Amino acid sequence: MIKKIMAANWKMHKTWDEAVQTAREVVVGIGEDLPPDREVVFFPSGTALKAVGESINGQNGYFLGGQNFYPAAQGAYTGEISPLQLADAGCAYALVGHSERRHVLGEKDDFLAEKVIFGLSSNLKIILCIGETIDQRRQDRVEGVLAAQLQKGLEKIDQNVSAHDLVIAYEPVWAIGTGETATEDDILQAHGFIRKMLKDLLNQGQEIRVLYGGSVKPDNCARIIALDNVDGVLVGGASLKADSFSRIVLA
Repeated sequence: MIKKIMAANWKMHKTWDEAVQTAREVVVGIGEDLPPDREVVFFPSGTALKAVGESINGQNGYFLGGQNFYPAAQGAYTGEISPLQLADAGCAYALVGHSERRHVLGEKDDFLAEKVIFGLSSNLKIILCIGETIDQRRQDRVEGVLAAQLQKGLEKIDQNVSAHDLVIAYEPVWAIGTGETATEDDILQAHGFIRKMLKDLLNQGQEIRVLYGGSVKPDNCARIIALDNVDGVLVGGASLKADSFSRIVLA
């Protein structure tokens, strides 16, 4: 069974106590109702990783992820965190290339490709985020942008990479935190193109999960995850409240 990933990216929100409380409320609130075809991944801030990991430890179907890491085991990289440290905190997943890392913090494709390969070699499951800006969409460059980001981000990995270890998240930059959501046709076209690219680039392209991220809410999640080639969601603002995110998980 290929499980859909329901991921909560809390970005730079929540104190230690708030993060633990929200995670616990989600787990307890869902209880035995977590569908067998779903897995839940929490991406809290670095300060809360260990605590959130301990709060979900032993709960089937729940995992911890890091929002970022530096592609080195250790070293003089002030302010960064290594994959080894993420794993030590209990992380199974890590994000690479989120639009805010690309467009706010200036991470380039070459650097993101290094992160993908180093994260995978460090036994983390990698969610590589790709997506176009509103100007790129208006210029009819969506497929070109997605192709370039995929080709560059995956150019160094083994073509036989396990489909369990690599995930792609399509997040149109213009739909993140804006309240705007890509239409069903937008999502179908983008995810269909990504699937074709994965088949061309990797031997297990059909099995690699492709998530959608961009103003996902309880009232639109069911329609989104029912679409072809949509294998889950990466949720920002709507994941900050336990009730809202629980409804998304169960959509």
